[in-house]
Amino acid sequence: MADRTSEAADNHGDEADAAPAPVHGSLKDLLRLWPWLRPYRGNLIFMLVIATAAMVVQSVLPIITAALIDGPIARHDSSGMYPLIGLALLFGVLEAVLFGVRRRAMTTSALAIETDLRRDFYQHLQRLPVSFHDRWPSGQLLSRVTSDLSTLRRFVGFMAVFFFANLAVIVVVLAMLIRLQPTLGIAVLVTMLPLAFGTRYYEKRYNVEARKAQDLTGDIATGVEESVLGIRVVKSFGRRGELLRSFTADAERLRGAELAKNRTLAKLWTVIGTYPQVILAGVTFFGVMSVAHGSLSRGDLVAFITLQLRLNWPLMAMGWLIAGTEETISATARLFEVFDTASDITDPAEPIPLPGSGTGNAPAQLQFDEVAFRFPGAATDTLQGLNLDIAPGETMALVGPTGSGKTILTALVSRLHDVTAGAVRIDGVPVDRLSLDELRRTVSTAFEEPTLFSASVLENITLGRPEATEDEVAEAIEVAQADFVHDLPFGLETRVGEQGMSLSGGQRQRLALARAVLGRPRVLVLDDPLSALDVHTEAQVEKALRRVLGSTTALVVAHRASTVLLADRVALLDGGRITAVGTHSDLMATNESYRDLLSQKVAEARV
Repeated sequence: MADRTSEAADNHGDEADAAPAPVHGSLKDLLRLWPWLRPYRGNLIFMLVIATAAMVVQSVLPIITAALIDGPIARHDSSGMYPLIGLALLFGVLEAVLFGVRRRAMTTSALAIETDLRRDFYQHLQRLPVSFHDRWPSGQLLSRVTSDLSTLRRFVGFMAVFFFANLAVIVVVLAMLIRLQPTLGIAVLVTMLPLAFGTRYYEKRYNVEARKAQDLTGDIATGVEESVLGIRVVKSFGRRGELLRSFTADAERLRGAELAKNRTLAKLWTVIGTYPQVILAGVTFFGVMSVAHGSLSRGDLVAFITLQLRLNWPLMAMGWLIAGTEETISATARLFEVFDTASDITDPAEPIPLPGSGTGNAPAQLQFDEVAFRFPGAATDTLQGLNLDIAPGETMALVGPTGSGKTILTALVSRLHDVTAGAVRIDGVPVDRLSLDELRRTVSTAFEEPTLFSASVLENITLGRPEATEDEVAEAIEVAQADFVHDLPFGLETRVGEQGMSLSGGQRQRLALARAVLGRPRVLVLDDPLSALDVHTEAQVEKALRRVLGSTTALVVAHRASTVLLADRVALLDGGRITAVGTHSDLMATNESYRDLLSQKVAEARV
């Protein structure tokens, strides 16, 4: 995928996390699909040749009709009709066979191209940094990976083929018209030229309107996803009516955009449908005059008019194909808005192996050296000049007021975000010099807001270590006090549903903790992992967790005094800096800010 994406992307976005303003695409965007089309170019060329041959075969029938009229019919020779009728039948059967073969080839290649694009798009989404996903609405991404890719499949498998096939038919038919009656044929050609210029105006309008409709579709998808995921909040606050009104307003805007598209398309079809009929009227008049003056035979007149009628369908279809092409151009531009977004969190050119990585799960040293971090677009640093040294096997609790930067500090360890300045080091190696695979094997994280997937309990626990043994899984479940999983309908094979909403908040948090401690990682980062637990369960988890913390290096964000007591030392984070480091008892005795903070937490817990 990396080769195809890099080949297709001529220019990457400057900011990995900036959602670009809507860009109306051009034909260049379609050409950028070539890396995905290239593996199937043989099938695509075959489809084009077969479709063109089938449509050209249709155009030969009027010539056979002319031969019948001017030959056997004019001579009243019934026996001479049979060979020509047989030839017409043969061409009809050949046309049907060619269309059948073309459809089979289309199904194979178009679906394969769509599948490749969808896979590569999803893979690219997974590589993009967290900052990108923080800024992009999920519905916009969802609409790109579903409706936009379906539009591309229809274009590749049908519209593109018939666009070129129709052009070929138009050229062939015009050549036949000029051969039958040069003056009339050239007149038809000249009078068709204004049609090409007229349709271009509507093409540009349709491109803009199609992009607007596609973006509004993404907005609706975002709204539906948020309301479904937050259905408990919506119902508990009685906001169904307000959300329905908001959704209805979005749907009305989408309806207006779709109607604007249809109005433009109707005008385009009117122009393309009416213009050839006017030309046909002129052809019929001057053709009859030519027959009357003996410069055109009756058979050639019938063939000329039939060919002119044969020209009408390709011209009318071109209106629909042009509109579909513009919609596809817009869909392609939307896809490349994401493909062109480069990830700024990547593997180093020459990764450094982590010392001690081959010695099992030995605890590693974790250091923050003059670390600074600023969110994109922010005026000030969230973290600045931060220094912290956690020895191998040590548990460091991180406490601080709300908004002091505790969560972003934990995210720097596994490179969910990258530092703005300074370095985060594991065993002396900056984390940005480690391969991402090795880094994330070394560091395991449990977040305050646990995320579970629509999969089994076992699949969720072993997400980071699918090769984990039954004993390791059992130990992780015991540490997290997640024994409730054995009481579920199918035990570890029970599916927890989307976002794990079939479980309570405390159960989800315990499964996330089991996932983090599975296999005893060398560095364990816990972002307030016990916040959703009751006091009794918290005490049990803490008791079991002590065994894990004794054999790993841990950074634990703590909001409760009981969690702080798990740590060997405590670091106080305030104003983006580490203002104090020491044991809990020392800080309680010597640091007024720490005492005030802990007393507030105790008061909150009692309330």
